Amino acid sequence: MKNLAKPVQLAVIGAPHGVRGEVRVKSFTEDPLALGDYGPLTCEDGRTLTVASIRPAKNVVVVRFKEITSREQAEAVTGIALHVDRSVLPDDLDEEEFYHADLVGLEVRDETGEKIGKVTAIQNFGGGDIVEANLAGRRSVMIPFTLAAIPEVSISGGYIRIDSVAAGLVSDGEDEGQ
Repeated sequence: MKNLAKPVQLAVIGAPHGVRGEVRVKSFTEDPLALGDYGPLTCEDGRTLTVASIRPAKNVVVVRFKEITSREQAEAVTGIALHVDRSVLPDDLDEEEFYHADLVGLEVRDETGEKIGKVTAIQNFGGGDIVEANLAGRRSVMIPFTLAAIPEVSISGGYIRIDSVAAGLVSDGEDEGQ
């Protein structure tokens, strides 16, 4: 992502709304109307968009960006993800809340504390967050982001600790021979 050291996706632009350049936006912020509170939003190609006005509309918000003034321009940005740098987001998260950008790059440690890999991405295919990690000797594994599979997350320590059985990386031996 151009211009951002640690990009965090806040929203994705949907279909145009009307003829004056407004667009429907799916916001991932806790308060969808706060989308413009983080400053200009950055597109994948490095362009920035500034929220001029925002209002709720069912399960999305309708946004007018200063840089988009026509329906044609609005149609051209449909599907574009909007990001900000992690540094502009608040740090006062609850104990078990994390920004995905803070998790990517952390070491993956097993039950003994041994480093076995690195977090490469956080995915969500509809059933909850999944930690994607590269482990030594394996390509990539998916670990459910649950307390059972990942009992410890230490952003300051630079690691997550996994339970290999709960993460589905090894068998617990109970179902063998059946």
